[in-house]
Amino acid sequence: MKLSISFSSKTVCFVIACLVCLSGLQPVTGTAAAAGHKKDISGYLIAVLPIDNLSGTRAPVKDIRQLMLKQLTVRGGRVLDDSALEGFMAARRMRYTGAMDLETSRMFSRETPVDAVLITSLELYDEIYPPKIALISRLVSVGEKPEVLWTDGIGLSGDDSPGILGLGLINEQGLLLEKAVRHLMVSLEDSLSAASEGVASGHWLSGWGRYGPKTFYRSPVLSPETKYTIAIMPFLNRSERKYAGDIMVLHFLRQLKGSGRFNVIEPGIVRDDLLGFRIIMNEGISFADASLIFSTIEADADLILSGTVIDYQDYHGPEGAPKVDFSVQVIERKSAEVVWTSKSYNTGNEGVYFFDMGRINTAHTLASGMAEAVAGMMTAGPGN
Repeated sequence: MKLSISFSSKTVCFVIACLVCLSGLQPVTGTAAAAGHKKDISGYLIAVLPIDNLSGTRAPVKDIRQLMLKQLTVRGGRVLDDSALEGFMAARRMRYTGAMDLETSRMFSRETPVDAVLITSLELYDEIYPPKIALISRLVSVGEKPEVLWTDGIGLSGDDSPGILGLGLINEQGLLLEKAVRHLMVSLEDSLSAASEGVASGHWLSGWGRYGPKTFYRSPVLSPETKYTIAIMPFLNRSERKYAGDIMVLHFLRQLKGSGRFNVIEPGIVRDDLLGFRIIMNEGISFADASLIFSTIEADADLILSGTVIDYQDYHGPEGAPKVDFSVQVIERKSAEVVWTSKSYNTGNEGVYFFDMGRINTAHTLASGMAEAVAGMMTAGPGN
């Protein structure tokens, strides 16, 4: 009898502890932001650009693109013929496929029947067991005023959901890749079928307990009622991870757009303006830089977001934990003041105590949650 009572008490305590642990987690789901311009995916003729490889390793980017083309067409999507795309890119000497500047957007509209361009960045590709993959995609309209219509990302590891006796383990990179691409294309299809943008729920600190910044300052100038147009500057990369700054820009693009509270300027336009005016920010953005950017950027911006990546680590093999460390600063145009600063740092095994429950296996998933927390807290006031 004593043994039975003891076992029962321990079981109850274990269940309660698991529930408490899980209650603090926020699921990192696909963020889909649709403009609602057309009824469904078949209403767009899409140019699928070659994959921008930010993984820092060799990867089958052509195979990934072909898989995306297949998934698009299966869902009724219409894509620009490869020969037509190659001809356009050759004529325009278009080599960089990670963003779209204003002139390229105009030329796509004038010289091709394309409605939008699909831009995809490969963040992580690791074939070592368990395999890992991370992708971030966005659909950008073409013409005089290019707009980010949709953006989403996904980070997967073969041991994310091992299940009982390891039956949920994914050992083959091909299967993991197919799962990731299918997620993105389903998200795109659902987004283009939606009537309006999804708006973040606006939970304050309690909603992002795990991912919220360690320190932050939010000016009362930021209004939760205003929908801002925001320009994301290239992040300074102080980490050892190649392209970490570019990757963080994409995370913030996704989360700011997905919140429904921001119009985000296509990063290619920002990049082109900085190059055109030879603006170099070796030590972050100054007020002088901000003033010049506000006055010269092609699209009117209310806010400028800049940041620094200190650490962005994935790990190889079954043991380890991803790490992400970055800071963010936002300057507002009218007041010419810093209206947001924050410092974020997390690891994938933070707050994990029982059987790896809640463990995060990719820096992508970790950074996505952290960027979402910053994006939500920037405009959501206490009590919302």
